Amino acid sequence: MAVDVSQISQVSTEPGELPATMAAWVIREETQGEPRDAFKLEEIEVPEPAAFEVIVRVMAAGVNFNNVWAALGIPIGVWRSGDHPEYGHHIGGSDASGVVWKVGPGVTRWKEGDEVVIHCNQASYEDPEVHGLDPLAAPSQRIWGYETTWGSFAQFTKVQAQQLLPKPKALTWEEAASYGLTYFTAWRMLMTRCNLQAGQKVLIWGAAGGLGVFATQICKAAGAECVGVVNSDEKGELVKSLGCVDYINRNEFAGMMRKGGETEEEEKVRFAEMRKFDKRVKELFGGDKPDIVFEHVGAATFPTSVFTVKPFGKVVICAGTTGYNLDFDVRYLWMKQKEIIGSHFANAYECMKANELIESGQIRPVLWKTYGFDGVPHAHQQMRDNEHLGKISILVGAESEGLGKTADGPGAIYAEVG
Repeated sequence: MAVDVSQISQVSTEPGELPATMAAWVIREETQGEPRDAFKLEEIEVPEPAAFEVIVRVMAAGVNFNNVWAALGIPIGVWRSGDHPEYGHHIGGSDASGVVWKVGPGVTRWKEGDEVVIHCNQASYEDPEVHGLDPLAAPSQRIWGYETTWGSFAQFTKVQAQQLLPKPKALTWEEAASYGLTYFTAWRMLMTRCNLQAGQKVLIWGAAGGLGVFATQICKAAGAECVGVVNSDEKGELVKSLGCVDYINRNEFAGMMRKGGETEEEEKVRFAEMRKFDKRVKELFGGDKPDIVFEHVGAATFPTSVFTVKPFGKVVICAGTTGYNLDFDVRYLWMKQKEIIGSHFANAYECMKANELIESGQIRPVLWKTYGFDGVPHAHQQMRDNEHLGKISILVGAESEGLGKTADGPGAIYAEVG
């Protein structure tokens, strides 16, 4: 059945009652491929909330690279995940702002009509790790909107009640949908995994990217100094405005990037360039090496990260955008007693504490562009082709940009970043 995209912002029921069907962007096994082709607009049944679950009317959704993977079917076919009876479709989207529309049995903290943002970590309430260790350690842990059936690229979505956070009142719907996955990931990396302290020094790769803009602001809020690595002077000025003491344009040290398979002579040249970069980092930090290196680039930068961090320092990593097979000189790790720390998203408590700084305006989302609901395939294709310049939001229930703000305060920063 054809879906009228012009009517996406309209729903036929009031909070507490669900319509039978909804419009959704769906990926199925037979449609996998380039995002422009993989996402198909369909009319899908609206799920009912089970115990401790909530149905949210999506007002805006955030775009992340995980649903480029979903479209491509790499590294897994996500349509085989989730709770749809047929395991036949995937609705993506791991960031959202919206309105609580119906609560399931046992939900007491939230009620119909509450305005919320959604964090993307799910785990079974029955896993003991959830109740004393960390939900991220639970065997059932999964990322909503990637490893689940019901994501945010639909008029309604189904989530666990623990995923809900109060929507910051000074943000519009699209601003509130833009930050969760990247911001909460950066928060756990620095605040929990590295125990960031005032006065520490942090080197941030990709400081103008989706993770980096929040790592920079977290450092500033914590009283830490940070230097950002970017690929243009324009982005360097942006990260300085967000809190970096200074920046390094990585194009000045292009030879330090590890490509893999270097000959002995090529490795000598790369190592010399890496030493120059290390010297520049120390100059910007007043003669000191960084206590922490914030990593997500992976193969190309990891040898430099291990070399550059100070003795007993920490390299914290959450991704490998240039490759996840890391090749580095381990002597600079063990002889200087450095640490490599892995990190993956955040738990509900961390998301709550991080969200409080958004609510207070101490940390602000950085948004590039907002598309209408019909822009979902295009937005993901832009990410796939690296043509985007920052975070993208999608309007769903919101009729236009600029709606949803109910209090004075700083909203998002609008900039071309990445």
